[in-house]
Amino acid sequence: QVQLVESGGGSVQAGGSLRLSCAVYGVNYRFYYMAWFRQAPGKEREGVAVISVSGDTTYADSVKGRFTISQDNDKNTLYLQMNSLKPEDTAMYYCAATFVGMTTTQALRTRSYSYWGQGTQVTVSS
Repeated sequence: QVQLVESGGGSVQAGGSLRLSCAVYGVNYRFYYMAWFRQAPGKEREGVAVISVSGDTTYADSVKGRFTISQDNDKNTLYLQMNSLKPEDTAMYYCAATFVGMTTTQALRTRSYSYWGQGTQVTVSS
């Protein structure tokens, strides 16, 4: 059974940094895409960053230059390094994965993913 388990969330002041991790269990093959999404209270879940099996990355405009997605295949772990955090980055952050290839635009959409973690909360205070 596939499991995605996020960790690393917390509370920081604006300008601070956090690194989120997503450990993958129960998978013998590499996902085609892995991604980070976030959902703030009262808002729709939105794609933040995506990484493909070949290592290509895509970011939402709101986090470009501040967030970095990466993966360690030996450890079966996905990461999101978040720097220069802003109060508007406050949200529940989710890890997601799919075995299906698609365009990078599609890869930032929630409906493109079959596997989800339970989420980790990030709170940024001003």
